[in-house]
Amino acid sequence: MKILLTGANGYIGLRLLPELLELGHTVCAVVRNKNRLPSEDFAGSPGRLDVIEADLLSSDPEFPEDIDAAYYLIHSMGDGEGFAEREAVSARNFLRGLERTRCRQVIYLGGIIPPTEKLSDHLRSRLAVHDILRSGRVPLTALRASIIVGSGSASFEIIRDLVEKLPVMITPRWTANRCQPIAIHDVIVYLLGVLLRDETLGRTFDLGGPEVLTYKQMLVQYAHERKLRRLIIPVPVLTLRLSSLWLYMVANTSFRIARALVDSMVHESVCADNAIRAIVPQKLLTYEEAIARAFVRIAQNRVPSSWFDALASGGFPPARLRSIRVPEHGILRDQRIVPITGNREAVLDAIWRIGGDMGWPSMNWAWRLRGVMDRMAGGVGIRRGRRDPVNLRPGDAVDFWRVLLVDRAEGRLMLFAEMKLPGEAWLEFRVEETRLIQTATFRPRGLWGRLYWLLCMPFHGFLFPRMARHLASYGSPAACPSALDKR
Repeated sequence: MKILLTGANGYIGLRLLPELLELGHTVCAVVRNKNRLPSEDFAGSPGRLDVIEADLLSSDPEFPEDIDAAYYLIHSMGDGEGFAEREAVSARNFLRGLERTRCRQVIYLGGIIPPTEKLSDHLRSRLAVHDILRSGRVPLTALRASIIVGSGSASFEIIRDLVEKLPVMITPRWTANRCQPIAIHDVIVYLLGVLLRDETLGRTFDLGGPEVLTYKQMLVQYAHERKLRRLIIPVPVLTLRLSSLWLYMVANTSFRIARALVDSMVHESVCADNAIRAIVPQKLLTYEEAIARAFVRIAQNRVPSSWFDALASGGFPPARLRSIRVPEHGILRDQRIVPITGNREAVLDAIWRIGGDMGWPSMNWAWRLRGVMDRMAGGVGIRRGRRDPVNLRPGDAVDFWRVLLVDRAEGRLMLFAEMKLPGEAWLEFRVEETRLIQTATFRPRGLWGRLYWLLCMPFHGFLFPRMARHLASYGSPAACPSALDKR
C-alpha cells in the first residue's frame, strides 16, 4: 500500500515510519524541510520512501493521487499564542490536499477528551482538529491516547527530570488525578493495526495501558523502577500558574509547554472503553515495563526521536533551515582560527559531541550558568540536552542551540541560538585539513543588543579562545583526555 505520513519527522512519525517500511509499504513522508528527515536511516528501503516538502500552514499541499491511506500526526503544543487557529488551518489544508487523491482512510492520533465542558485550550484544539478531519470525504479513524511513555516522550522526560533531581517533591493537587499511561511501543502497534481495517473506519478509539494510575503513582513507580527513595508531599495551594512554574523550573521544558501540560493534567485521562483491544489485540506493557524498555533504548543510544527536537519546542522558525547563510552586515563577530595540533577526525568527533551530558569543551560551568540565566528569563535553558550523544542532524536541539547545518564531509557545523537574547546568534565550526575556524556571530537588536555584546566580551575573551584550542588539540599525543576534560 502507499501511505501518506504527515509529521514524519516528529516524535511519533519517526517511530512509525520505519515500521511502515518494514511491513513493505511505500511511504510518502510529508515534512516542512527535507533536511530534517534522516533519510539515510532508511537507506534499506530503496524506492519505497518519497519525501514531500510541504508546509500545511501556508498552502494547499500536492499529495500523490494514488495514496491508499494517510496518517495525520501534526500538533502545535509548543507554538504559543494562536496555536489553535494554526492547528485548524493545518487540518483544513490537509483535507484539501486529500481531495485530489484516492485515499480511503485518515488516521489521526490525539489525546483522550474527558467528558467535561471545561477543557483546556490544547484539548479543545485537539477536539476541533478531530471534528475538522471527520468532516472530510475520507473516513476518519481517530485514536485518542492517554499519557504516552517512551524514551524521548514529553511525559517520560518530565517525570524523569522530577524524580531523578528531587529527593523531596511538593506536588500540586492535580497529581491525584488519574490517567492510563501507555507505552509508545503499544501506540505504534495500534497505529499500524487500524490501517485500512473496515471495522475502524469512521470510529474513535481511546488508547490506554493496562493500569489506571494517578500522576503521583507514576512518580512513585518510576522511583521504584530506578531504585530511588523519594518523598512526595501533595499540597492544595498551588494554582495552575504556580504549578506550571514549578514544572518549568524543575523539568526539561519551556514554560509554554509546561502550562499546556498542566492545563491538560487537571483533567483525568482514562479510557471510556477498550473497544480497540478486540480489533488490535496485543499484550500491553505495564507502566514499569514501559519505563524499563525506555531505559534499554537510552542505554543503547537508540532514541530515534525526542519531543524537544520538534521545532515547536523552541522559538526557531522552520524557514531558518532553508537559509543557512550567516548575516554579513550589521553584525558583531568573534572568530578564532587555530592550527589543528591533534587528529582531524578526533577534532570532528569532539565537535560533534558538544553539549548534552558531555558538556562544553571550555568553561562548562559558564555555559551551565548561562543556561540557568536563560531559564530564569523564560527561555529553553540548557537542560533539554540533545537527542543523541554522538550523532547530529539538521533541526536537532543541542542545549539552547538548534542545529542549522551539519556536514561531516565538509567539516562544518552551524548552530543557531534559541536562548533569550536581544538579537540573534550563530556559532559555527569549520574544520579544514590543518586548522579550525570557530566563529560566533551576533546580530544585535537595538541598543540593548549592542550593550549585551559589550558586557559579554570579557567572558568571550576567555571562553572562545580556550574552546577553540581545546577542540583543535583533540587526538594529539600531548593532549591527554583527562587534561581536556578538566576544561
